[in-house]
Amino acid sequence: MSDADSLLLPVVDEDGAPFWEYTARGELRVQACASPACGELRFPPRPCCPHCGSFASKWRLTSGRGRLWSYVIPHPPLLPAYAEQAPYNAVLVELADAPQIRLAGNVVASPDAPLNSVDPARLRIGAPVRAAFCPAGPSGSVTLVRWLLER
Repeated sequence: MSDADSLLLPVVDEDGAPFWEYTARGELRVQACASPACGELRFPPRPCCPHCGSFASKWRLTSGRGRLWSYVIPHPPLLPAYAEQAPYNAVLVELADAPQIRLAGNVVASPDAPLNSVDPARLRIGAPVRAAFCPAGPSGSVTLVRWLLER
């Protein structure tokens, strides 16, 4: 059982289900408008393009690379399940190939490492990161996107 099993897990809805299916395959994809006149990327996933109103969509593979856009070290942790892992980080990552998209997560030392596996002093705005995938929940029911610092 990884530390991720005792933490909050995402609620998978109809719009976001493909995102989680791709993470289970080790792919970071974002929703894109499939209208030939638009093609805008969007996150979080939703049924209608906020740019052109089209209901056509597809899922575009990303490089899984990005940079730290923002981060916090919660003091104290807001939920009891997180207290044992303090201090830990909560980050926003700006995707390298879709800078208008920012994903929340945690920087960790390895995909299944505890949330406190990276010294907070190592975090810097703009630091390059890459996606890592960590199965979590009952029988690995969801695969979380976590972030590894690039060297």
